[in-house]
Amino acid sequence: MAKTQDFTKIMQDMMQSFPVDAKAFQGAFKTQAALGEKMTKVALEAAEKSTEISSKWTKDALGKFGDMAKAKEEPAEYSKALSDFASATAEMAAENLAAYAEVAKKVQMETVELMLAAGKDMSEDATAAVKKATADVTTAAKKAATAAK
Repeated sequence: MAKTQDFTKIMQDMMQSFPVDAKAFQGAFKTQAALGEKMTKVALEAAEKSTEISSKWTKDALGKFGDMAKAKEEPAEYSKALSDFASATAEMAAENLAAYAEVAKKVQMETVELMLAAGKDMSEDATAAVKKATADVTTAAKKAATAAK
């Protein structure tokens, strides 16, 4: 009966022949984790600011609605109160939408800055890893050529 060959030693030898820089992988992971942390911070700040805008808008709108709902002496005052409420609501909407636009603009600018910085860091890391891998492969090839003689 034929015995199954154990490929464990063969695979270990083969993997040792191909130099892999674990530090490059660790560096890439750390870079990615740092980028994720910075992006999360940007998103959380935007969410917090948007929540503040929404809360203030709601509070102001409810206050204006309370003013409109008060009992009036003359019927014409109801018409004026409704008109004032509509004007105030439109003004609040314009102000708050502009505030949301500022938040979005800030998020966009910070995201672009982070992505450019991350691209630069990753490019530098990749260049260093390729140079090291080239040197390691060259060294391994020279050793193999020497051993073959």
